[in-house]
Amino acid sequence: MNNPAIDEAKSKMDKSIEAFRHEIAKIRTGKATTALLDGIRVDYYGAPSPLSQVSNVSVLDAHTLSITPWEKSMVLVIDKAILTADLGLNPISDGTNIKVPIPPLTEERRKDLMKLVKKFGEDAKIAVRNVRREANDKLKKMEKEKELSEDLRHDAENEVQTITDNHIKNIDGIISHKEKEIMEV
Repeated sequence: MNNPAIDEAKSKMDKSIEAFRHEIAKIRTGKATTALLDGIRVDYYGAPSPLSQVSNVSVLDAHTLSITPWEKSMVLVIDKAILTADLGLNPISDGTNIKVPIPPLTEERRKDLMKLVKKFGEDAKIAVRNVRREANDKLKKMEKEKELSEDLRHDAENEVQTITDNHIKNIDGIISHKEKEIMEV
């Protein structure tokens, strides 16, 4: 069935999953990834700018990130921004480049990160369920305004539920994949 309420719900659920993926990409797994520094903003001539817009951020090896600022004067600013971001990272500067060693995770820290991933996952599931509720409310309103028959509304609600179930399964899959990444030593 081609219903704008269903299409809109699917689109919003997709966006919820994308936001969830983006959020957990920032959670470190003991391996170096440039996504760890995505949330860091540096003061660039009075404007808070993303780190990637004032420097080249790359992965040197599995446990080291390399940052090469476009301007030499930005080295100290970037160094300070990484320290104040409270990511548990200690940058090492040589005056022109910054290396960020990624320390191995302790067992306790891994468990804390797993709780955080599960919390983000639950938030994403709640967002998906809220979208389902909104879609069902729209369908009921359409039925009330005689734009939809009761049978078509029922079919559309079943379709929305199927889409919701698929998105919840997708979130669970993302959580289990991230769990494996975090628990891998």
